[in-house]
Amino acid sequence: MIAENLQRVRATLKQGVCLVAVSKFHPVEALREAYGAGQRIFGESHVQELMAKEEVLPKDIEWHFIGHLQTNKVKYIVPYISLIHSVDSVKLLKEINKQAEKVDRVVDVLLQLHVAAEETKFGFTPGELLEMLAAGEWKTMQHVRVVGLMAMATNTDDEGQIAREFDTVNQVFATVKECFFADEPAFKERSMGMSGDYLIAQDHGSTMVRVGTTIFGERDYGKGWGVSLELRG
Repeated sequence: MIAENLQRVRATLKQGVCLVAVSKFHPVEALREAYGAGQRIFGESHVQELMAKEEVLPKDIEWHFIGHLQTNKVKYIVPYISLIHSVDSVKLLKEINKQAEKVDRVVDVLLQLHVAAEETKFGFTPGELLEMLAAGEWKTMQHVRVVGLMAMATNTDDEGQIAREFDTVNQVFATVKECFFADEPAFKERSMGMSGDYLIAQDHGSTMVRVGTTIFGERDYGKGWGVSLELRG
């Protein structure tokens, strides 16, 4: 089932759009099935769950962290994480840089932009983002590389509103690229779109979609991940 779902999703993706299979709250066996179908990029949003899965699954998986990340948990994922989508403060960026330096890595990150109507969503407003970048402290951080923006649209059936919010992300991306990353080819990603709106997102500039339910089915929050691991240190 998962392999067939993956095939269906891939068939709908435009050329050059990266698929992040959102595997949070799904058991290890489900990830193994997706892996067997050729998927190598997985997205998790809970540090402890990610650590447990990383320990038992193949080492050529690219792990993306897509949830709200607390600074005190950064150290647990920095040694192996491929991309952190959810940098929503200078404090978090500094902590990622600090922990990455300890393990001699440069960690790729996306800056999270808040464009949705819901107040519950995290991220910089467009004005806050430009202000933070203009302040320039990020330029001194040698162990993080900003490669783009991430955003979530409002959870609504109004496709016009969703499209306008994704267009806002694109406009902010273009401004940020021109003003701060004009000479940085790595700054190119717009992580936008989930199971309910990824088709709209890719029509409005997304380069990376985060799809979970459409691939793995509904999450079973009570079932566990098939492994367990305690946070230490």
